[in-house]
Amino acid sequence: MPDLKTVQQRLGLQFHDLSLLQRALTHRSYLNEHPEHSLEDNERLEFLGDAVLDFIAGSWLYDRFPEMDEGRLTRLRAGLVRTEALAQFSEQLRLGEALLLGRGEAESGGRRRFKNLAGVFEALVGAIYMDQGMDAAQRFVEPLFTPALEDILSRAADKDAKSLLQEWSQSKLGETPLYRTVSTQGPDHAKEFTVAVIVGTTVCGHGTGHSKQIAAQIAAQQALEAIEAGDIVFDEVSQA
Repeated sequence: MPDLKTVQQRLGLQFHDLSLLQRALTHRSYLNEHPEHSLEDNERLEFLGDAVLDFIAGSWLYDRFPEMDEGRLTRLRAGLVRTEALAQFSEQLRLGEALLLGRGEAESGGRRRFKNLAGVFEALVGAIYMDQGMDAAQRFVEPLFTPALEDILSRAADKDAKSLLQEWSQSKLGETPLYRTVSTQGPDHAKEFTVAVIVGTTVCGHGTGHSKQIAAQIAAQQALEAIEAGDIVFDEVSQA
């Protein structure tokens, strides 16, 4: 069991109800291996935290950029709350160290898996909201958003990567990129989709997100970065 006092000190938090923090840190795989423990897994808190994060990101961006149009605000919000970004927040906070995992999940690299890291961060935000309300959740999350947003803007990662990839592909190769959903994971309330983008016969990138649209954008961005780096040869045949 993680030392909840130490976890709170590291996070700069003080929970009124420590059972919420314990639940946020409990992965379903742990309960599958330890049914005798009277704990709950973090999936319901993950669902709640996902909604809270969407609100916080939207509100924060709305106040920060009063003249920005809806489309760009939406893309920036998607960049802030995508799986990879949430996993990075989780790594910064060392949540993987405190996550209760089943032995099999832990031994297979579960503490470094993006899905688990993003999930425990969402669950923690949900727990903070339940314990102390929206203001406390905002105070916790917004300082993490600031450097993440700077990175997104510096890389122009909020632009419509699908459109940019299509323009490049059609002008250079005469091909229209195809997007294929290659896997779907997670419970109904927290589905996670992995999408591959294919140009001709070459798989150029993969993306994972809570919607197929977000996953496709991430895949397109990965493809653009690979093309710029010269990592893709278009006369070779790949398979998704």
